[in-house]
Amino acid sequence: MGEQTRDFQIFKRIVVKVGTSSINHPNGKLNLFQIDALVRQLVDLYNQGKEVILVTSGAVGAGAGKLGFQGRPKTIPEKQAAAAVGQGILMHIYEKIFTEYGVTVGQVLLTREDFSDRRRFLNARNALHTLLRFGVIPVINENDTVAVDEIKLGDNDTLSALVAGLVDAEILFLLSDVDGLYTADPRKTPDASLIHDVNEITPEIEKLAGVAGSMGTGGMVTKLQAARIAMHSGVVTVIARAGKKDVLRRIIMGETEGTVFWPLANKLENKKQWIAYSSTVQGRIFVDKGAANALSRWGKSLLPSGVTGIEGVFELGNTVSIIGPDGMELAKGLVNYSSSELEKIKGAQTRDIARLLGYKDYDEVVHRNNMVLSI
Repeated sequence: MGEQTRDFQIFKRIVVKVGTSSINHPNGKLNLFQIDALVRQLVDLYNQGKEVILVTSGAVGAGAGKLGFQGRPKTIPEKQAAAAVGQGILMHIYEKIFTEYGVTVGQVLLTREDFSDRRRFLNARNALHTLLRFGVIPVINENDTVAVDEIKLGDNDTLSALVAGLVDAEILFLLSDVDGLYTADPRKTPDASLIHDVNEITPEIEKLAGVAGSMGTGGMVTKLQAARIAMHSGVVTVIARAGKKDVLRRIIMGETEGTVFWPLANKLENKKQWIAYSSTVQGRIFVDKGAANALSRWGKSLLPSGVTGIEGVFELGNTVSIIGPDGMELAKGLVNYSSSELEKIKGAQTRDIARLLGYKDYDEVVHRNNMVLSI
């Protein structure tokens, strides 16, 4: 347990993620009572002067209900079709209810590629900051209509954690159909107790994730992955039950509800956060023991002399995985030379780069400022 205070009223920027099971009835139709209760809480926070971002699931469910599917669509094209129909239905309802409370909303659809490409990442960041500046509540969903397996974020839990990092939010709520993380499955173990505070996601905590809830596509495992991303981004994360009356207001006022994951002291700066969690690895660079020590112990940059091998095709500015002599990933980083250039200078001294390539743009293969050690 920490010495932390649960008074979250000082926080200004809030991301709230709501799961499919919290806004849909079991038959796929939208649960208007629950949506209205959620929107009312968000608008009340907005009226207090807070900046609110909503990350919502439920488009596929809403579309499947409209198209008459029995249960969840099975194939990717069916899922995309359901999302295309459901996205409009979902947004229409949100817009209608938010408008009744006098607030403007803007729809933002994101895919993995919007995070993995640095330029698109910064564009998304600027767009969201601009919406907030104009007093708009962004309503974000994964773009299921165009997303296929390779670019899917896997679950909106992960999406919401990346969004929280993207906009420098202070708190992330993961609202679902469970009260939080339990010591055991509360449906099978009557004396299972709710864990109120988590300071570190240990293997023991990860084991508990297999026991709680039947939520949408995610479950507790993806919620812990999201919490880990948020913790390293300096964001407080709370898992709580969406259906509890005024749950957001009560948690922000300091009531002991849900499970709070406290951020780590050494918050990753924005660019390193992006390298660690959002960027897509394009290749691997293998290094010798000396380079591995220089990176992991002394926080040095990677020089060509320590490189023993290259795997994959990558260009200047791509993200690469740096692999030690034991085959384990040491770090990720933005590379200063393409794979073909690196083949020519691997193992060489810095002073020899210009002779081998005919030019020298950088001394380092990966500069320490563009590198994140693997956690």
